[in-house]
Amino acid sequence: MGLPGAGEVRLADVTANNWRDVAALELEPEQRELVAGNLYSLAESKFDPLARPRAVYAGDELVGFLMYDVGSDHLGRAVIYRFMIDRRFQGQGYGRAALRLALDEIGRLPGVGTISICYEPENPAKALYASVGFVEIGADEDGEIIAELAVERATGT
Repeated sequence: MGLPGAGEVRLADVTANNWRDVAALELEPEQRELVAGNLYSLAESKFDPLARPRAVYAGDELVGFLMYDVGSDHLGRAVIYRFMIDRRFQGQGYGRAALRLALDEIGRLPGVGTISICYEPENPAKALYASVGFVEIGADEDGEIIAELAVERATGT
């Protein structure tokens, strides 16, 4: 029996029961410089009260990880700053499904008007981000591209 379809993707908390599995998720070798490692991200989330780490599941199978933050530092803006799908599950629609779920989840949070995502300029996922409506607005101090999406567009309201 194969993995569930992209329609069965869900986001879940990273907990004491799954953090090791999240940390063990891998990118292709040529992708590893495009996003911080999951273990680093999980450690970072323990010291950043605004961070919201989320495990990406297809049915019961862990397929990816994302992290965003929402809070006073961003004045009505949520920022997705980690997003990856394990190399074994890329190209199967899980990334698109997880991104849509994250946008819906963030869009339901009070006070959020804009969602930003940051990525390396050579990241091939930028096509995915553009396809759901993110528009590049510039670069941050580290040279990462910043793209934005209005919450109304993200949630379809």
